[in-house]
This record gives sequence, C-alpha cells and structure tokens, in this order.
Amino acid sequence: MKLTKRKIVLASPLLIIAINFAIAFLFGKFIGKWAFIPIILIEWYLFVFFILRYTEKETRTAWLQKSKGSFGWNILALFIGILPLPLFLMHYETLDIWQVWLPWILLALINPWIEEFYWRGLLFEYSKNWSKWMAILFTSLVFALNHAVFGINSELNSGLIVIISTFIMGIIWGLVYELV
Repeated sequence: MKLTKRKIVLASPLLIIAINFAIAFLFGKFIGKWAFIPIILIEWYLFVFFILRYTEKETRTAWLQKSKGSFGWNILALFIGILPLPLFLMHYETLDIWQVWLPWILLALINPWIEEFYWRGLLFEYSKNWSKWMAILFTSLVFALNHAVFGINSELNSGLIVIISTFIMGIIWGLVYELV
C-alpha cells in the first residue's frame, strides 16, 4: 500500500492522539497536572509540521479569509469557544500566581490558531472529496478524542463530558468553517 499525502494527513490525528496519550502518561508520573505543558508544546510542533509540510502558502492564506456566512454563525462559533470559561472561573484560586495564569493566557492566544489551522484547515482540505457531513463528523471526532488526553492528569478536564462537549464544539466550528 502506497502512502499518499492524503493518507498521511488523514491518519495524522491518530498519530498525534497516540503521541499525546504517551506523553500524558509519561510526564503525568513526574509532573502530574502540569503534563499538559509538554503535551501542548509537542502537539503544536506536530500540528505545525503537518500544516507546513502538506499545504501550500496560498492554501493557508485562504484559511484566513473573512467568513462569508451570516454574523449569527460567527457569534455562535465565538459563544461555543467561551463555554469552558465558567469552569476556569469556578476554580479561579488556581490562577492566583502569574506562573499559572500567564501560560494560560498565552495558551488561549496561540492554541486556537494552531488547532483550527490543523483541525478545520488541513484536515478539511484533505477530506474535501468526502461529503461535508462526513468531513465534519470525522474532524469533530478526532478533535474530541484528542482533547480526552487532558483528562488523564486533570480532574477538571476528565470524563465523557469533555469528549461530548469538544465533539459538539468541533461540529459547530466545522459547520461554520465548511457550510457557511
């Protein structure tokens, strides 16, 4: 079986998820809930690697075009993105020191760009010959499974609720990206 670019890109989420789980278990033994830091950093590297390796600059530029959809869809996408905010606000005491809140702010500013370029950009680009719903469901499922890794070392981000909520987020963001 010949590995084509398309097969490599469409299999890449499974590789990234496997690596993330390995990192979570390995680093979780040593640094506990802080294992999310190496997970995120290695994940960002992998996302950027696949994005740069398997897309052209023109394609990446096209992903940044203004939405052609209605304003309401954009508001829904933003609303879905801030839904986890109450979880952080309920545990505000964990953000008392700058060594905690500064990385979270940096994460909040950088992560959405890298993730959306990968999950909704690259993966949609390589699944464009699928039906729109198949592409949305596939990317949403692997997006949700990838976020399950954070529950390995965190009580706040664990369980089926995280998988379901990130799956729903993926569907909404996929609809906004693909259908609007």
